[in-house]
Amino acid sequence: MPHLRIHEAADFLAVSTDTIRRMVDAGTLVAGEGDGGRRTVDAVSVAHHAREHLRALPDPVGRHTSARNRLVGIVTEVVTDTVMAQVELQCGPFRVVSLLSAEAVREMGLEPGVVAVAVIKSTQVVIETPDGRA
Repeated sequence: MPHLRIHEAADFLAVSTDTIRRMVDAGTLVAGEGDGGRRTVDAVSVAHHAREHLRALPDPVGRHTSARNRLVGIVTEVVTDTVMAQVELQCGPFRVVSLLSAEAVREMGLEPGVVAVAVIKSTQVVIETPDGRA
């Protein structure tokens, strides 16, 4: 069973290390023991907690779509030339950059401070692990 160090669990759940310790003490997360007797947290319990308790912002568009990957964010930067534009959104902890036509940017009124939704529909997603296992 994989385990995370206290600070790693805190990073994944966007809380303090003290909060993780309180969650372990309350039985919300399962504790473990890592190398050298260090206190760890069961990674599966962190994953379950994240899935059940961390929610994205409500989608302001509210359309029915087949794209399941919708990240609500705020536009932080727009770089436009005569034909193309680069739009950057901050979606929680994630930075999403999209290339689209300058015409679309003008029509949508995209500028810093505008709330927007990044819709990601892809048949190919690459998943990597830190330890390099394939």
